[in-house]
Formats: sequence, structure tokens, C-alpha cells
Amino acid sequence: MKIERFEDIEAWQLARELTRKVYRLTKKPRFEKDYGLKRQIQEAAGSAMHNIAEGFDAETNAEFIRFLRYAKRSCTEVQSELYVALDEEYISTVEFRDVYEQARRARAAIRGFINYLKKYQARMNHEPLNEVQRFKGSTVQGLKKTVQPLNREPLNRRTQQP
Repeated sequence: MKIERFEDIEAWQLARELTRKVYRLTKKPRFEKDYGLKRQIQEAAGSAMHNIAEGFDAETNAEFIRFLRYAKRSCTEVQSELYVALDEEYISTVEFRDVYEQARRARAAIRGFINYLKKYQARMNHEPLNEVQRFKGSTVQGLKKTVQPLNREPLNRRTQQP
């Protein structure tokens, strides 16, 4: 698989799905009225997606990795905000688990992509990479090996939370 556009990045695709799910949740009548939480969780989900896209146009892999780390933290922020929505009874436990798991998948893919870029950089003998040498257009065979397999355990077994 070649990455030629940010839309080709699996982590961006997962973050886009996270954003879609968050927007769907925040349209629920009780959630919709909590403007502060609604805005915060929507911005965090969108930030995950947008930082991946913005980082794609970075001049170096180090700069791209910085944006990917922002995206990863945004996924964690969504997870934290989901607890508020659950505690306020804006969402059900099933909805919580679904979106929490989507954020976890996106975060894991971002972490895997960061690891891939670090390994790519190391293979280039730690030389600064120009636009031609960067990963764009290169194959990402090693990416699938760096992404952790999904943990299919129910959320409550791992965290003792709903």
C-alpha cells in the first residue's frame, strides 16, 4: 500500500470514524444541550483527525510525529470526556464502550504509525529526510507489524469500568 494522501493513512480513517461517532452521540437530546461538553468532545475528536492530516504536510518526519502525538492525546481526551457523558447519563454504557473502543483503535493505529516513522527514519541513518526521501509514496509493509492487534476483551474486564 502506498501513502500518497493523508486519506490513505489508516489512523486518519479510524480518527474520522471516531469523529463521526462522537458527532452522532452529541446529537442526542440531553447531550446536545450541554454545550460545553458537546463542543469539547467534538473538538477533541476532530483534533485527532485534523492533526494527522496537518502533520502529513510537515517538512520532516520528526514534525509529522509531533502532530501524530497531538492526535493520539486527542483520542485519550475523547475517552475521558466519554466518562463525563456516561456519568451525566447522556449516553448508555453500550454507546460508551463503542466510542471508547473506537478511540482506543485510533490511538493504537497512531502509535503504530509513529513507530513505523521512527523505524523509517532510523533506516535512513538518522539523516534529515527531504520531501523526496520521506515516506510519501513509499510502501508501508512494516506498518501492519507495528500496530498492536485489537484487544477484543469487553471494556469492563480490563478497567473494571462500564
